[in-house]
Amino acid sequence: MTTERDATNDTGKTHPAGRGGPRRGDARSTPRRRLVTTGADHRVTPAELFFDLVFVYAFTQVTVLLAADPTPMRLLGGCVVLALLWWCWCCFAWLGNVVRADTGPLLGVLLTAMAAVLVVSLTVPEVFAGGDGDVNAPLIFVLGYGALRVLHLVAYWMAHPGDDRLRSTIRTTALTSVAPPFLLLVVGSFFTGWAQILIWLAAVLIDYAAIYATGGSGWRVAAPGHFAERHGLIVMIALGESIIAIGVAVRGYSTTYGVLAASVVGLLVSAALWRLYFHRVAEPAEEELTRAVDDGRTRLARDVYTFLHLPLVGGVVVSALGVKELLHQIADTGHYDLSEPLHGVGAWALAGGAGLFLLGAAAIRWRTTGGRAPAVPAAGGAVCLAAGPAVEHVPGLAALGALAVVTAAVVWLYGREAGATA
Repeated sequence: MTTERDATNDTGKTHPAGRGGPRRGDARSTPRRRLVTTGADHRVTPAELFFDLVFVYAFTQVTVLLAADPTPMRLLGGCVVLALLWWCWCCFAWLGNVVRADTGPLLGVLLTAMAAVLVVSLTVPEVFAGGDGDVNAPLIFVLGYGALRVLHLVAYWMAHPGDDRLRSTIRTTALTSVAPPFLLLVVGSFFTGWAQILIWLAAVLIDYAAIYATGGSGWRVAAPGHFAERHGLIVMIALGESIIAIGVAVRGYSTTYGVLAASVVGLLVSAALWRLYFHRVAEPAEEELTRAVDDGRTRLARDVYTFLHLPLVGGVVVSALGVKELLHQIADTGHYDLSEPLHGVGAWALAGGAGLFLLGAAAIRWRTTGGRAPAVPAAGGAVCLAAGPAVEHVPGLAALGALAVVTAAVVWLYGREAGATA
């Protein structure tokens, strides 16, 4: 495990750098020109919180991308874009766990990465437009993504000059998980429609498979608490984006009782997902990560956080699409009334996104308990995923209310299930 380096002051004496780095009175001793590795008690830094702000915007842009053309093709394309954005965030979550993000050159790397993420996010709504605008949005998106991946590997290389095993893994990652997918993404950016989406999907699958194959070797999790907290915060950001989608959907329309009711019920769905994650999933996962050691901890972090947190974030973003479509429909009283059901992708997304979240939560508990999958969230997730056809035959507000009841029931029943097996 990596330990935090001692900070040296002007007199040549050393003192241990604790959770907050060098002592407050030793400002001159702060290591400004080198990377500072973390200790087991390291926590999330303000620099990392600042970095996450650009992902608030990124997730919002994915919802905009989906809502502009709610078709199966666009839904798959939006999921591919989200998977690429998620990979960018994960890279820097791993990096910030072993090297302090607020000291040395890494702060500059983080700010540069933020600029790249902002550029990438700005292009998201036009990423499937075929480069018909003033700039080639798909290509700019890909170049920004490539820059983020390179920045991540270079920072890791700089941070561990004496770790031959990690540097070997970095070289392997560059050759298998960065270069081939990046080339596919570049090629795909010159296509449109299904061709572009399928080429980009192939790039994502290659990238994820390569990281899975090498994810237990060389990489490390120095501070389990930091790692768990970091991922909890990004889940919170995704849930916040789902609430923002409610306000965006009714912008430009008059406030009605239907809008007020749907907004409150949509908030209750988000609250149920929040409760499930932070009270039934996050804490046991962090405890298991803390108990694991060496490569076993790395593999657990890879599976539970890098891979299985993606359905959580993706589920929230997809569900936000359904809620946004429903709120827009309820607010547009000139064309719809409250008896109108949702149709198409919006109908599936409303419950299906919550279903993805519930199945992701069940998978995390399955991975952290050695193969004992919790029945309640798994069953609830399956029901929500299959509910799309039913949603198309009931009033939209009633469907949202039913979803709130189902998610609340899952939280309550899973609490009883977890208590019975404790």
